[in-house]
Amino acid sequence: MKAWLELITEPVIVAMDALALFAIVVGTLEVVGKLVRAAFRPLTDLERRTAWLRYARWLVAALTFQLGADIIETSVTSDWQTIGRLGAIAVIRTFLNYFLERDVEEEQRKCESAAPRAPVPPGQ
Repeated sequence: MKAWLELITEPVIVAMDALALFAIVVGTLEVVGKLVRAAFRPLTDLERRTAWLRYARWLVAALTFQLGADIIETSVTSDWQTIGRLGAIAVIRTFLNYFLERDVEEEQRKCESAAPRAPVPPGQ
């Protein structure tokens, strides 16, 4: 049973780590594109915040995939040293994810308050 479980979890862990890598690469390429455009046309404050917000969301997604892979890996590991190492990594990723998500929410509120609003017609 354990061998069967290890046989299934190994490709799942690799796939989840690949998804995390994909999210980081896509987010990074997106931000690099913004930076290249900013070299020719300066970004407004709202555009900079939006770029940061999108990048942070990609990083949160990547951290979530990595944390999921760590959880699966600990379920099939019986070596306490490996479990301790994975636990420490999971705690670090959880803290990173928490603070990054908090920053994302704060930036999102700032972006929403800075976004131009449509005028309200008189009488409404």
